[in-house]
Amino acid sequence: MVLEQFKEKDFAQLIKWIDSPELNYQWGGPAYDFPLTTEQIATHCANPDITPYLFKVNGDNVGFVELLKVSNTQYRLCRVFIDEAFRGRGLANNMLEEVMLKAKSQFDCAEISLAVFEHNKAAKKCYEELGFETYDQEVGRVVPNGDSWDLALMEKRI
Repeated sequence: MVLEQFKEKDFAQLIKWIDSPELNYQWGGPAYDFPLTTEQIATHCANPDITPYLFKVNGDNVGFVELLKVSNTQYRLCRVFIDEAFRGRGLANNMLEEVMLKAKSQFDCAEISLAVFEHNKAAKKCYEELGFETYDQEVGRVVPNGDSWDLALMEKRI
């Protein structure tokens, strides 16, 4: 298992994974329009406060995650994704543990936060298993298809 810098050569993998408007919003929030394009990804990843990673297991591209710098000691996990073919194996936990280690060792991060839609039960359970606790909630966030999704805001000291 290895966490690598996400590079332009990896953009096509992300575009392949994010294959519906609903998944696009659940994964990327308002940061991306569907369908994803290389231009959108390049523009997003050019932000110096964003550090994107590709997660590989036995040479297979398995997942994606970003660290967003909030302050000198606080980072946010964003756009967490595990390929559907690899779900249910605990790999999200492994990927997130790796990215939190990088946040602490490379960026001197003391606190890490994230946001997850409440209906994404598997993701929320994963974050809770890693020690994240909900500190706030945004109720009734309207998403592009007109539905209303609640958003849990979670954090953890590392």
